[in-house]
Amino acid sequence: MLDLLLATALLMAVAPLLAATTLALAARRPPGGVLVRSVRTGLGGHPFVLRSLRTRSPRLNALSRLPHVVRGDLSLVGPEPLAPGDPRADECGPWRHELRPGLTGLAQVRSRSGLPWDEPALLDQHYADHHRTGLDLAILAKAARLPPRTATRTTHPDDLLARLSDTDHRPLGYSAPG
Repeated sequence: MLDLLLATALLMAVAPLLAATTLALAARRPPGGVLVRSVRTGLGGHPFVLRSLRTRSPRLNALSRLPHVVRGDLSLVGPEPLAPGDPRADECGPWRHELRPGLTGLAQVRSRSGLPWDEPALLDQHYADHHRTGLDLAILAKAARLPPRTATRTTHPDDLLARLSDTDHRPLGYSAPG
């Protein structure tokens, strides 16, 4: 329900920006059209066609995917939506099909922080095992770079993210590539 409410409100707020971007892209007539279409695996392993604007801006790409959140293909926060047959999905185990993929996730916000946890699949698995509304709000705040009070009243987003151990889901004897 939170995804639907937040995504709808955000989509209404950014609709003029998305419309202007779409018109600007259409005027340039990029090869392949204005939208990028790719098949991704969603909740329960069901495939869906992910559409996003053909821009070089990661934020605009994410915002253009908001209709997928409203429709229920994506969540605001979750593991990266993978293509069917992606070998990373096989490495993850059954939890990947139990969560709706997201626009952003723990792997995306932690990878920007420079912390040593370098395995996105491990971050996604950690999120799958420990997700809750407070963590989702912290991840959204970090992704949007909002002030902490906007995300949650009691806890700074970095405090919630810092509680996650980078060793919780590493296989025995794992060492970081380097």
